[in-house]
Amino acid sequence: MVESSRRPLPRILVVEDEVDISTSLSYSLKAMGYEVQVAERGEAALEALATFHADLVLLDVMLPDISGFDVCRRIRANTNGVQPAVIMLTAKSQELSRVAGFEVGADDYVTKPFSIRELVLRIDARLKARRPPAETVLAAQSQPSEQERVKVGPLEIDRAEHRVFVAGEEIRVSPLEMRLLLFLVRTPGKMRSRKELLTEVWGYHPEVSSRTLDTHVKRIRDKFGASGDLIQTVRGVGYRLAVRGEPGPQKTGTGTPAHKG
Repeated sequence: MVESSRRPLPRILVVEDEVDISTSLSYSLKAMGYEVQVAERGEAALEALATFHADLVLLDVMLPDISGFDVCRRIRANTNGVQPAVIMLTAKSQELSRVAGFEVGADDYVTKPFSIRELVLRIDARLKARRPPAETVLAAQSQPSEQERVKVGPLEIDRAEHRVFVAGEEIRVSPLEMRLLLFLVRTPGKMRSRKELLTEVWGYHPEVSSRTLDTHVKRIRDKFGASGDLIQTVRGVGYRLAVRGEPGPQKTGTGTPAHKG
């Protein structure tokens, strides 16, 4: 017997002007249980979003009327209702294009040709990130109000206001960049592996490897300017938040005293 309380099918808007690709994507995604709508032009996609209320947008960069970057920018500029996740699709593999996509608010970036299996893993990860686990919500609700602001060295994060400051200067960050910083700031000085970051921050399946992490770290470092070295690379392994000149936040009553040199 089918449960009446089953979650509605996730809605995906495919914005792609190449009919072969859009037809293949629509067929495959519907077969996997998604509700799908297709738009071949950027303006048509923006109109569709007003009624289709997509949970996720697969957005081609090269469209016949306006670019995918412009579509994504306009999606993010619309503050009415819940924002969909955006995965950009393009044949361009240059880092500059990936950075441009993230700059206008894309959540992920997939270059053509791609496998449906990997794309579905990325879609699942993005949709999962939109629904925080119940234990995460409860943990956040149980934290005292003063924990809404976290300060580690020159870095200060206000979670409630979604604001980041470095050496007193406010830095604008995307939701994904905020999640990455909050994850690193939990354990200053501790190396977090690439697999761990992709799984915990992006929600990727462990089988998925991506340059998305490196691109986001580069963007954060650029935004941090002279303090960009706060995020250190552990070559071939991962990243860590390094605090210069002072220890990170520590739990009282446990652990060992900080070493003083």
